[in-house]
Amino acid sequence: MSKEEMKIGEISKPRFEFRSFGQNFEKAAKRMARLSMPVPEKVWERKSDEIYILSRTNDINNTKIRDGKMDIKTYVQTVDGLEQWNPLMKGEFPIAADVLKKEVFPAFQVAMPELSKDTYTYDEFIEMINQHPDLQAVKVHKERYGYMVNNTICETGIVLINGAKLETINSESTEVEDIKKTVKDIGLEAAENINYLQAIKRVIGMIDKPFAN
Repeated sequence: MSKEEMKIGEISKPRFEFRSFGQNFEKAAKRMARLSMPVPEKVWERKSDEIYILSRTNDINNTKIRDGKMDIKTYVQTVDGLEQWNPLMKGEFPIAADVLKKEVFPAFQVAMPELSKDTYTYDEFIEMINQHPDLQAVKVHKERYGYMVNNTICETGIVLINGAKLETINSESTEVEDIKKTVKDIGLEAAENINYLQAIKRVIGMIDKPFAN
């Protein structure tokens, strides 16, 4: 079976991912840029402001809101240390109470709040999150720079998590071996591999653990 050709910004099969967070990835970032094939101008530099919804009781569903749209991905499996995530749901505001009851709050794996309306605006939803003892809305600003190395979609980036600044670097693909080769080629074999949920939880104190890099 032939491998899938990865294309930045296009939908593919569920991807595996290596990602690390820390204070400085300058050396690896330079190698990534030099090894990269040309990429579309639209992914040279991207900026976004997002809201991640963190749950104290859940690490398998990743929920974020960007441009008024909710995106939930769910953990599938880990192969050779690389996590695979798959889309679970997408929604827009105002959002139906039925969707919150059957899809959103079950993904958080927390107690269901009382829902007295048929639909909820973005502000009403965020207020509901802020009042829940096991949930927290976190502001995340991203500045991302896209590359392609060994047929894997790569990026370096600056991330502000509630204002706390971190650098991130990643490689993702449907093919595990391509990611492993990329990680080796750019010199990140000793770097910690963690996802956004884990990184944000460390910053806001839900996880008492420092970053390794």
